[in-house]
Amino acid sequence: MLPQPNKLSSSADFRTVMKKGSSAGSRTVVVHYYEDRAVDPPVISGGPRCGLVVSKQVGNAVTRHAVSRKLRHVFASLTDVPVEARVVIRALPASATATSQELSADVAASMARARAKAARQ
Repeated sequence: MLPQPNKLSSSADFRTVMKKGSSAGSRTVVVHYYEDRAVDPPVISGGPRCGLVVSKQVGNAVTRHAVSRKLRHVFASLTDVPVEARVVIRALPASATATSQELSADVAASMARARAKAARQ
């Protein structure tokens, strides 16, 4: 489980990240990445914040819950995400059959591409 300060909880937070942030995808996930640079100096506590979107297209409730657990673990293990980052990880149907290692590789690669896009903007 992610600690409460590391979770995106409101729909407004999700909307902001998905509209203003940059995104990159892979076979199993789409990563939306946003850094709020308007806060100067950043008043952030608890580190980067993450939200998950695992829809019914991924599978039944048991499958969705398993994918959510894997994705939470993957995000928690990422060490190079800046404190001011906001991330939404959207699971695609292929994530239902993916292993933890595949999800980890896909999230890391998609995160790197999304961060590179955000840096160019």
